[in-house]
Amino acid sequence: MSAVSPDGAADLADRAAWLADRLPEPLRPLARVAYNYRWSWARDGDAVFRDLDPFRWELTGRNPTRFLADLWPSSITDAVRDDALVARAAALATAVDDDLARPERRRPGIDGPIAFLCAEYGVHASLPIYSGGLGVLAGDILKEASDQRLPFVAVGLFYRRGFFRQRLDLSGRQQEYWVVNDPKSLPMARVSGPDGKALKLAVHVYGGPTWFQVWRVDVGRTPLFLLDTEIPENDPVRRWTTQRLYEGNRAMRLAQYALLGIGGVRLLQALGIEPWVYHLNEGHPSLGALELVAQAVAGGASTDEGLAAVRDRFVFTTHTPVPAGNETYGVDEMLAAYDDLPARLGLGVEGFVGLCRARADDAGEAPGLTPLALRTSRVRNGVSRLHGDVARRMWQPMYPADRVEDVPITHVTNGAHLPTFASPAFVELFDRHLGARWWERAADPSVWEAVWRIPNAEVWEARHRARRSLIEWARLKSQNDRLLRNEQIDYVNAAARALDPDHLTLGFARRLATYKRLWLLTYDEMRTVRILTGDPPVQLLIAGKAHPLDEGGKGVLQDVFNLKKHKQEIAGRVVFLEDYDLSVATHLVSGCDVWVNLPRRPMEASGTSGMKATFNGVLQLSVLDGWWDEGFDGDNGWGIPGTEDPDHAVMDARDAGAFYELLEREVIPLFYDRDGDGVPNGWCERIKRSLATNAWRFSATRMLDEYVERIYPRS
Repeated sequence: MSAVSPDGAADLADRAAWLADRLPEPLRPLARVAYNYRWSWARDGDAVFRDLDPFRWELTGRNPTRFLADLWPSSITDAVRDDALVARAAALATAVDDDLARPERRRPGIDGPIAFLCAEYGVHASLPIYSGGLGVLAGDILKEASDQRLPFVAVGLFYRRGFFRQRLDLSGRQQEYWVVNDPKSLPMARVSGPDGKALKLAVHVYGGPTWFQVWRVDVGRTPLFLLDTEIPENDPVRRWTTQRLYEGNRAMRLAQYALLGIGGVRLLQALGIEPWVYHLNEGHPSLGALELVAQAVAGGASTDEGLAAVRDRFVFTTHTPVPAGNETYGVDEMLAAYDDLPARLGLGVEGFVGLCRARADDAGEAPGLTPLALRTSRVRNGVSRLHGDVARRMWQPMYPADRVEDVPITHVTNGAHLPTFASPAFVELFDRHLGARWWERAADPSVWEAVWRIPNAEVWEARHRARRSLIEWARLKSQNDRLLRNEQIDYVNAAARALDPDHLTLGFARRLATYKRLWLLTYDEMRTVRILTGDPPVQLLIAGKAHPLDEGGKGVLQDVFNLKKHKQEIAGRVVFLEDYDLSVATHLVSGCDVWVNLPRRPMEASGTSGMKATFNGVLQLSVLDGWWDEGFDGDNGWGIPGTEDPDHAVMDARDAGAFYELLEREVIPLFYDRDGDGVPNGWCERIKRSLATNAWRFSATRMLDEYVERIYPRS
């Protein structure tokens, strides 16, 4: 065993050494690679593991530690005999080691690590502790921080059952189930304390201590610490605190927020990490600020002095563009959960609750954690230009500003991690045309000017490769989905013939909240059927989950699923892909031709799936909301105005009509307008314009640069 490391690094190294001992010498470097998610966005990273045993790689959910531990002896023997594969494995290990060995990069105005706190992280499908866009964005930020060699540390919760898994029954009704995440089979290690035993800390919630242990996951150079209450010191209720992401029980969610915020701060202190800035990604961890205020009060400071000192070290990103989306609680609920905080802060009950209200003295306003995050942060930002405007209007009552534009909330438009989401077809295209190590300069618009010189035939070939790969994968997944819901065998077999790699392919995939308006796809049901059964051919891939408590969302999903009842031939052109996750998303954003997004403006704070699709030459057909409101220039995709109207029925009818008109009059004709060689030049020119205008602008590189330059520096 290696020496005890108070931050878990040695614990991870021990786990990797244990795995290496079970592999033959030529494959041992992969054990070290498997315990750092840096492989997941390395060149040839996924492919090296896959080529050891493609079938088992998919069967294990592309979890490298479980995969290597479970390899059949025959697969190991075959791999060791494959000199080229052994060489690739060694090259991957060297590339990861070299990347991790690069010196830390200092940035002006930042004199210490950034502590990033978030309720969910979408790093990879094999670590299912995320639900959707917020988590995937958090994962992208961690990856980009590693790429930029920033001093960065992240804190979250280890959900033993993660987010729910989805199945549809024969009627198209969503059914939910949960799968237990076993830390022994994941690329993580329990953090040890100075005594060599598992580090255990506690937070006070609901009248007593809730104890937690800590797991470390390495995301490149960025350590991610996950708090876990599944330990013997807790009773069954307290052990349940970290079982499920976005637990339906309100009391349990309040306990999770105390663990994330207060526990996160205490963990960093126990590890000896003194953050330069705490970055609250949504309001869930905002109690961490009050923990530091309470510690200052215990040290003799006044509450106001403690708040002022803490505020200088906190920044807050809000992702929610409507008041109803910012969770609130009754005063009694808050006091039951956090009964010790008013006294520790040197405040009465009303003083504590007032910190959690937009109008501190309004006894009729229910408290929540978003106002607390706004009130305890030095800088606050929305996640797109439009969302910044919306947030200023929403939260104006908190600030003495006569004009909305003077409310101190700025914006940093989200971005996506290009190395994670660019498909092999487009990476190879960019390698040929964008210059050496182009991905390291992804935020430089001049890099993307080179796309104008790419021959349309090459752009089209890359698109065809990506689409063909998607269709092959979707057919297999659709067969498995149909088998799991007990469809008739002839219908299962029909999935192998569904879809066509040469047809215009639309994609709609996202969390199925009501405002996302999946049902606009079938607003005029017969018109939708006519488009999807007509000539030239159009096919549609759909994925998404409705929250277990969202009966409206489940109903809409069921209606869309049952489109096939109109004509049998529509079943070959419309496929719903169950259990939407990062793996499903990665296939869809790389292979579809058009990314459809139909939110009710201005309720889409940002949206990042369309950004990922853009990296792969996928064109947007979207309401001008979130990021697309600033990304659309008139010729780099298609924009639906989505003009706001208090009458939602009027707004929905207008937007649906615009969607159908654009699809029928512009999108479909342009896709099928080919030259003598079968190349749709107009379509390819639009792809190139989309890449040139948006690939750099909506990269995680540009996003993190903005945080580093505008948000994190302290005066």
